[in-house]
Amino acid sequence: MPTTDPNPLRGISLKIASIVFFLAMQSAIKLVGTGIAPGQITFYRSAFAIIPIIGYLLWRGDLRQALATKNPVGHLKRGVIGILSMGAGFYGLRLLPLPDAIALGYAMPLIAVVFAAIFLGETVRVYRWTAVLIGMVGVTIISWPKLTLFSESGMHSDLAMGSIAVLLSAVLGAAAMLQVRQLVREENTSTIVLYFSVTASLLSLVTLFFGWEPLPLRSLGLMVIAGFSGGIAQILLTQSYRYADVSTIAPFEYSSIILGSGIAFFVFDEVPEISTAVGAAVVVGAGLFIIYREHQLGLERRAARRASAPQN
Repeated sequence: MPTTDPNPLRGISLKIASIVFFLAMQSAIKLVGTGIAPGQITFYRSAFAIIPIIGYLLWRGDLRQALATKNPVGHLKRGVIGILSMGAGFYGLRLLPLPDAIALGYAMPLIAVVFAAIFLGETVRVYRWTAVLIGMVGVTIISWPKLTLFSESGMHSDLAMGSIAVLLSAVLGAAAMLQVRQLVREENTSTIVLYFSVTASLLSLVTLFFGWEPLPLRSLGLMVIAGFSGGIAQILLTQSYRYADVSTIAPFEYSSIILGSGIAFFVFDEVPEISTAVGAAVVVGAGLFIIYREHQLGLERRAARRASAPQN
């Protein structure tokens, strides 16, 4: 995606900053523990994210523009899919070590490639199909030791359920990505971000009838931190694409496994297993190859357009 004010270093810095805030969000949710309903988590995460998002839009003078939409039904569909993905992801996050949850989440862009080919009719060549298959092998390496623990009780079965929840979140997240790709054809990025937070908050309120527990002050504070961190992370991520191409910024997504492993060690006393480290390396390698191929194809398309342009 071309930018009007190219500054790759600033774009990369904003991308890494967004990862730090996303990790802060995940850590706050994980610190709350398992005594809170997933719908309650998604409500606080979405509702408190609205505050920094609206503040940012006011500062830019874009709030009125962000509120104008041509496709409310599309935003609703994106909200439903997104909130289901978020709920499943948060449920799995509380049951898995942080590095495992992050690494399994890397399956989402791989699944998005498959969905784009099936549902959008996009051309996916053999290189990307190969990378997707290799990436799925990495996901299997990470998840298989946990999925084979269903017959056991206690913590082991929690690890299996957590793995399934995060993988389900990745599938739903890939579907949400496709919906966003439909929305960006006629909607501003700020509109998509704002309407998702509002829709997710309202949809999460439905789960109130399934039993929300009153939160102690510490847990409420952590939920506020999670919401603000998620909102700020979304703003930083959006801003990063104003300064650099997607192909420049995307590889830095994988720095989250390094930063997340550090947080897991110092905050949660978690050390990644060998299977997680090996599987994450395979998935990251596949993801980087897909990004590289997209960059190369982009260069080829631009060269073809220049060659076909009329010469003066």
